[in-house]
Amino acid sequence: MSSLFAGSSRLAAYGWDETLENAFTSHRAAGLTPGRVAAVDRGLCDVVTEDGPVRASTGTAAASGDPLAAPCTGDWAALDPSGPDGRPAVAALLPRRTAIVRSSASRDSRGQVLAANVDTVAIAVSLAARLDLGRVERLLALAWESGARPVVVLTKSDQVAGTAEAEIEVSAAAPGVDVVACSAATGDGVDAVLAVLSGTVVLVGPSGAGKSTLGNALLGGEVLATAAVRETDGKGRHTTVRRELLPLPGGGVLIDTPGLRGVGLFEASDGLERTFADVEELAAACRFGDCAHRTEPGCAVLAAVEDGTLPRRRLDSYRKLLRENAWAASRSDERLRAERENQRKAITRWQRQMYRERGRNR
Repeated sequence: MSSLFAGSSRLAAYGWDETLENAFTSHRAAGLTPGRVAAVDRGLCDVVTEDGPVRASTGTAAASGDPLAAPCTGDWAALDPSGPDGRPAVAALLPRRTAIVRSSASRDSRGQVLAANVDTVAIAVSLAARLDLGRVERLLALAWESGARPVVVLTKSDQVAGTAEAEIEVSAAAPGVDVVACSAATGDGVDAVLAVLSGTVVLVGPSGAGKSTLGNALLGGEVLATAAVRETDGKGRHTTVRRELLPLPGGGVLIDTPGLRGVGLFEASDGLERTFADVEELAAACRFGDCAHRTEPGCAVLAAVEDGTLPRRRLDSYRKLLRENAWAASRSDERLRAERENQRKAITRWQRQMYRERGRNR
């Protein structure tokens, strides 16, 4: 282990390790310095470095116009200390181990990275509101697709008579996923939540789910802004307005995100397979390999619905998310075809211009 890595206690608290140090060798030789992006805001980003936090421009890393290539919270960056505008600039990003990507809000067939290099995705679900298992499944697909490990945290347990029934329902919709109930307000169950979190943790969920209150309980202080939810529908407003990265007292890093009103899937086939592992396992026993699980004879999925083994709601959710993912994939293919066509036209125009100039010079 290099002595420089061993002395980088500030970055080590944010996840810097020997593997990252080795990957950074060429950047350091070029005079660049490592840092982790803590927040991004209007073309600038807060970056934690070996010498402390700095405000940097997103630099050439965002120049391509591809939102997937732009710096985001959790990225490991190579900083040019003297950027073109007199402040440090992000010159390059280290390859992401994981990335939580959703369909962009503009629905332009491009993805938007919510957070990078995440180890655990903690999906906050309020017990004080109506349980929306479809939303849980959608967020699980997003989490599994990222490469991180999902965990479901049932918040506000102090506002209900008991949590056992909700835990059973959510566990059925989240096969292979830890489901933990807690009350950040009273502290009940917070230790159990901490026990299932590791590495860089991102909190996701709708406004009013109690993410910031839970985050404060995990951080051990009133670090994140919180607000009360409306009594009429249990919904909250966005108290977190951008993604922020903060070290946890017991090790690891926490990313709090704004409430997600809508989460569109973006190329999430693997995530859907993991989320609906029970349906996929049943489908393997269908008579036909291309069974659509609608009216086909010998469909093991429909048989499970009929005998009550598989809830009809879960099959409907599976079909809905598959359709949405297929639509997003087709939109992405359409965009790529359009970009290739535009590139072809640009080359043709350049060739014609070149031929005209050659003709005039003869």
